[in-house]
Amino acid sequence: MATIGRRNILEVVKIVDFGVYLDGDQLDEILLPKRYVPKDCQVGDQVDVFIYLDSEDKLIATTLNPKAMVGEVAKLKVVAVSPVGAFLDWGLPKDLLVPFGEQHEKMEEGRSYNVFVYQHQDTHRIAASSKLNRYVGKKEHDYKRGDQVELFVTERTDIGYSAVIDNLFWGVLFESDLYRPLRRGQKIGGYIKRVREDGKIDLSLQKVGYEKVDDLSRRVMNVLRAEGGFLALSDKSPAQAIHDKFGVSKNAYKMTIGALYKQRKITIDREGIKLVN
Repeated sequence: MATIGRRNILEVVKIVDFGVYLDGDQLDEILLPKRYVPKDCQVGDQVDVFIYLDSEDKLIATTLNPKAMVGEVAKLKVVAVSPVGAFLDWGLPKDLLVPFGEQHEKMEEGRSYNVFVYQHQDTHRIAASSKLNRYVGKKEHDYKRGDQVELFVTERTDIGYSAVIDNLFWGVLFESDLYRPLRRGQKIGGYIKRVREDGKIDLSLQKVGYEKVDDLSRRVMNVLRAEGGFLALSDKSPAQAIHDKFGVSKNAYKMTIGALYKQRKITIDREGIKLVN
């Protein structure tokens, strides 16, 4: 079943001078303009397309990739402001409208904003909203500790960063768990660190608990063996040096080498760690 505002794999059913028509099932036939038609395209071919409404509110298909699809959060730039709202560059010929009623603050041309892309239930038009709380955090989640998720960083807070999880839920990345700076509008992989009794979610950029330690332990041991049994990174080393080597926070590294020390696999001094023969 074809879906407006998302990518679809559709079959070519008719070839015309100005493009091809695709089988949109309940949406009827959908035009893919000639400039987007793959070379040597034939009836019966399957084409990967994005479906949206053009300036005349007619369904149209494109092989272009929008910067965000319906149900997704993204940071997009305002390219124009009109009496009906602000228009965002989302990578397609028709700019994306943010109606005035969907603006958290009055949008200005040239600035970028975090928005949620949605589809109007009655008109089927695709639009965006910077009032993220209208669309994020409205459903029950079933996350558990250690689950891998996709994050969208929304803003800096006093304790770290707020982030949208999988385009649907809110979470928090605490400053103490970060090994590198983040930026507003950044998309990054992460993990569920803790689900609180009230349902709120704490996040981590690294695997959590013993799984994290075990994974990093294997990497540290492999590096030690590859470098002749000594690694010039101790629990006193700068956080940046640890991140450059392993891509983890200093706390995660200290936890890992502490576990290896207790297992009598390494020794630790101020200069680094050494493999125990």
